[in-house]
Amino acid sequence: MSEIKNNKLTRIAVFYDGNYFFHVSSFYNYVHDRKSRISIGGLHEFIRHKVAAEEGSEFNLCTIVDAHYFKGRISAKDANQKPDRLYYERVFEEVLVAERVTTHYIPVRGHQAGKGTEMILALEAFEHATYHKFDVLVLIACDGDYAPLVKKLNTFGIKVMLLGWDFEFEEEDGNWRQTKTSQELLEAVNIPVLMNEIIDDPANENEAVINNIFVKFREKNIRAVSREWENFQPEELNNGERFTSTIQAVKDGFGFIIHNPENLFFHFSALINTEFNDLNVGDDVEFSLGLNPKGQTIATAVKLV
Repeated sequence: MSEIKNNKLTRIAVFYDGNYFFHVSSFYNYVHDRKSRISIGGLHEFIRHKVAAEEGSEFNLCTIVDAHYFKGRISAKDANQKPDRLYYERVFEEVLVAERVTTHYIPVRGHQAGKGTEMILALEAFEHATYHKFDVLVLIACDGDYAPLVKKLNTFGIKVMLLGWDFEFEEEDGNWRQTKTSQELLEAVNIPVLMNEIIDDPANENEAVINNIFVKFREKNIRAVSREWENFQPEELNNGERFTSTIQAVKDGFGFIIHNPENLFFHFSALINTEFNDLNVGDDVEFSLGLNPKGQTIATAVKLV
């Protein structure tokens, strides 16, 4: 870390390529050992620490004064085919609003969800930067198409920090999927930061700033949005017979267990002698069957085997 060399305010702006950020966040939620999405607030805290270190400044003098999120949005008609998608998009939008991130949605259709985002982001970033004179513009992206933007910003004396991720994984169908940050973009920016290397570095395992990048499960928040489960006692089925199977998915405060003919939902309040944060996809669990408030079959009294 650079020694403290100034006490001036460092003004930071953050620009998200939302399609890319969503892909990265999904990787950490479903594939990586973290099994959690990226926290906007936690990421902004990391950015302020990183800028402070690079600029030789104090953390409290490095402040994010502007943040923008750009993403392709399919039509309501198309989204209606997957109603859950609309719900989770709205939940994430509420997070962005809470963190004072301005959203920019580009109308698209189907598979063209990423088209046009780069150009709109670049134009907006250039306009905001030239008018507001940021000290550091943080770009969360991977595409080499952003390199000309970086070079242009430099002519106005604005430094650009890039947060990029390189990773690959095998999909369920056996195909390998790779995400790699453009080398041209890495060479163009003033401060290149490969986040996957920082996150996976064993030396950072207990670093709060790194761990705070990820969303943490908070039981009290789950209760606030799951009032129908408060003091609910499920009706037992099959005389309390116990079954064993495998966890198919783990979400925010609930999950699903593989079971025929349909996978079984379980709420975190149904766990016994087991912490929700200890559950992972593929874990073997023991459970009973019961009925939820709507009379649907669910898993109850769930515990790790």
